[in-house]
Amino acid sequence: MNKSMLIIGASRGIGAEVAKHFSNSGFRVIGVSRSHSKDCEWIEADITTSEGIDKITEVIGQTPIDALIYSSGVWEEKGFMEDFNFRETTVNETRHIMSVNLVAPIEITKAVSKNLSLTGNPRAIYLGALSGTEQVASSQVAYSASKFGLRGAVQSLRVALKREKIGFTVINPGNVATEEVMMDIEAGHFPNQTPIPISDIISTIEFVLATSNSVDVGDINLMQK
Repeated sequence: MNKSMLIIGASRGIGAEVAKHFSNSGFRVIGVSRSHSKDCEWIEADITTSEGIDKITEVIGQTPIDALIYSSGVWEEKGFMEDFNFRETTVNETRHIMSVNLVAPIEITKAVSKNLSLTGNPRAIYLGALSGTEQVASSQVAYSASKFGLRGAVQSLRVALKREKIGFTVINPGNVATEEVMMDIEAGHFPNQTPIPISDIISTIEFVLATSNSVDVGDINLMQK
């Protein structure tokens, strides 16, 4: 029987590439996003709302889920740009970032934990950020705080859902070579740099999925050279 994967944020960036790769590798891929997602069974949902999360659970029902991949993420309007100014951010912006990057992964994990527990080696993998790790913070206060909080939430989820025997991992990369990042580098919005290939993110996910159910893989940091 093919394994199943639930990807949150499957319509663009890392999530879209992960969906394409694992769909081509024989996984049954279920993708969640507001805009249409290719290479998967698409669930249209707004994960910042209770209704959106309820829709996910309604659609997947009692489907066993081998892997939850949380790749959805947002940041400040001028985040990562050289002219970013924390003082110009708004409270609504901060709340939205926290809702997508921190609250939603907690609530979605809680909602699908039973589906994950139906498989022999369930994995929950979250895309964090290097700026959410110790001593690598940036001036993007809300984004860094949300990613730092995500790591703390995952540590607590590991304890709260211990009986479900889910393996929890946070992948913390530097800038990843998504289409948006490459366009920003080309336009001069980002300093000249070599971002992390998306293939390395996929390889990291594959490594976590390949480990036995005797192993829990914690944080994995991926830094640009």
